[in-house]
Amino acid sequence: MILLLSPVVLKSQETIDLPLDNHPSDVKWANDEKEYFSNIWQTQVVTNVSIPRLLAFPAKKEVANGAAVVICPGGGMYAHSINSEGIEVAKWLNEHGVSAFVLKYRLVPTGDDATIQINSDGPQVEVNARKLLPYATEDALNAIKYVRSNASEYQIDPERIGLMGFSAGGAVTMNAVFTYNLASRPDFIAPIYAWMNIVNQDEVPRDAPPIFVACANDDPLKLAPASVQLYSDWTRAGKSAELHMYAKGGHGFGMRKLNLPSDEWIVHFGNWMTGEGLTKDRY
Repeated sequence: MILLLSPVVLKSQETIDLPLDNHPSDVKWANDEKEYFSNIWQTQVVTNVSIPRLLAFPAKKEVANGAAVVICPGGGMYAHSINSEGIEVAKWLNEHGVSAFVLKYRLVPTGDDATIQINSDGPQVEVNARKLLPYATEDALNAIKYVRSNASEYQIDPERIGLMGFSAGGAVTMNAVFTYNLASRPDFIAPIYAWMNIVNQDEVPRDAPPIFVACANDDPLKLAPASVQLYSDWTRAGKSAELHMYAKGGHGFGMRKLNLPSDEWIVHFGNWMTGEGLTKDRY
């Protein structure tokens, strides 16, 4: 089913419902999906996602270069940081000819404000996140399959579809990499300060896609070592890998402007795509 999104984003943007192949029997969403500004996180968030959806941002025909990225926002599996780790990333990619699809994968059911609850749940956060990760991963794999099966409609090369994720979205990205099949394999991946604690990391796949990794050394969640490990694992397996480890940037920098070198991660990603033959422009 395709629905028109409200005009706060783009009039021509589509919202695509993804399949529900499996639904957790022991997880109940008592509250409806909700979007609001979080005073704690100081950004727009989406919570209580029980039906996975894609927000489609196709590149304009005159600039489209055939590449596409499915974007998985972060938020601890309790919320989606929908702007700085989703829509703003998609718009930057669109400006450079890359079509983008922001994935609203399934989240932990929460109360009135998930950004308050995630602080109060303590150790239960990781328990809850691990429980939902397989279903969020299924959503990411279905997103890749959807984009690939509709590539001609969006002027996309079915062999240039990537998967990018931030924090918990990075966990979804990497869990998808360890579980994809031929139809759902991303052609390139970009885990950005990925929360690898909740991923049961497996061996690097024999057909592992090229990887772009970015993180900040001063990430308060101490995610930097896991990012370095991903780079090392891909390199050791003889796969294409690039790592950007910024001295400062904290956690969740996304598209926020901090006047730090980490602000340029998206430019580095664009140039990496060009280096991998995915696009032709320099940024």
